[in-house]
Amino acid sequence: MLRFFDAYTVRARFIPAILAVAPALAALFLLVPWKELDLYVAVTTVAMLALLYALSDWARKQGQALEPGLYSEIGGKPSVTMMHRSDNTIDQASKDRYRAFLAAKIEKPEPSANDEQQNPAAANAFYELAGTWLRTHTRDAKKFPILFNENCAYGFRRNLLGAKWTALALNGIVVAICAAVLVYHGTLDIGSADAKRVLVVLIVAAAHALYFLLAVNRKSVIAAARTYARELILSCETLITPKKAATKPAKKAAASRSKAPQQPSP
Repeated sequence: MLRFFDAYTVRARFIPAILAVAPALAALFLLVPWKELDLYVAVTTVAMLALLYALSDWARKQGQALEPGLYSEIGGKPSVTMMHRSDNTIDQASKDRYRAFLAAKIEKPEPSANDEQQNPAAANAFYELAGTWLRTHTRDAKKFPILFNENCAYGFRRNLLGAKWTALALNGIVVAICAAVLVYHGTLDIGSADAKRVLVVLIVAAAHALYFLLAVNRKSVIAAARTYARELILSCETLITPKKAATKPAKKAAASRSKAPQQPSP
């Protein structure tokens, strides 16, 4: 089923969405008598695909809504602030080369140190435009595998944080439903199939709550954002490096073609 989604969607959108609603999915699959409903496999598959798409889109929107607050908290978008001369995440000599390279690509004059201090808005506009150009020209996951992985990691953490409180609220609803099932049926035999299903759902809910409360936080998202921004800027090295010269066999073939007798013009 995952083959219908690209790698980024699966890792950065689909998985966070599934984690967010994991207790609900566990309850849905374990407590609902699907065999008795006699649903066609094709109908179920289409419904699941639609649900997965909706969940991934929801996770993305939740994550994007967080970004302005996160950037404000750390003083701006990392891919912009790291290009400033006042930031030492990347050495200044390399950033000088990157500025010159990006200025030529976007056809805008690079900001000077004085510009960054006297007119930071204009400097940030240049770096924002440069970042957009970089993201557009580094989409090849095979050519930029580290950058792609860091982008997925950032998207995963951001979207998971965006879904955090909705996920915990849904978790509470699932626990309440399980409690209602136990009350409705009375004290279930712990060895019965129904009791085991409810127990599995409660275990999933407990693990889910612990993970979201302890591991999903703004600090982890900010760390991922900075790591991704650093790799995005460093991708300039790959873009600046000229393509490798033709291999020896290719050169020999080209030389033999040049030495071959020319056919007379008609």
